[in-house]
Amino acid sequence: MFLDRWLKPRPAKLAGGKLYASAVGQARSATFYRDYGVRDSMEGRFELFSLHVIFLIERLKGQGDAAAETSQAVFDAYVKGLDDAFREIGVSDTSVGKKMKKLAGAFYGRLKAYDEAVESLPDVVATRELMARTALEERGEGDAAALTAYVTRTREALAAQPLDALLQGDVTWPTP
Repeated sequence: MFLDRWLKPRPAKLAGGKLYASAVGQARSATFYRDYGVRDSMEGRFELFSLHVIFLIERLKGQGDAAAETSQAVFDAYVKGLDDAFREIGVSDTSVGKKMKKLAGAFYGRLKAYDEAVESLPDVVATRELMARTALEERGEGDAAALTAYVTRTREALAAQPLDALLQGDVTWPTP
């Protein structure tokens, strides 16, 4: 019993894990791949997983210490998920670190670009260009307008959700 207090995960870590799992589930929605034109590839999935983690980080930003801790837990779960995925596909232990460093840089680049793009909302041009460049991989294919509309809807939906629910790991995503 004494050790239970020491070994029990912090609420933010539990919430972060739940939020990340929910983000992964949402990013795997067939609509993104079938209707919006995101490639069902490692790159396409990385872009959608990253985008949904960014949505959560953005929503929790500036909402106090508990939200900051939960946001960090979401990011930690995201990194662990990427690490686990590399190991599952057989990337050697010596290569995982290098690949993770590269992906971390890519994630922070996406986060910065996303922040810059959404600053201009409700003008959607920058956000649509970002979706075409990242999720649609500059292929000139896919529905960047639909992805951009989804970004806008998702930001609004998350902003409307109670912070307390998010801090418990509960999130409701809009239908893509």
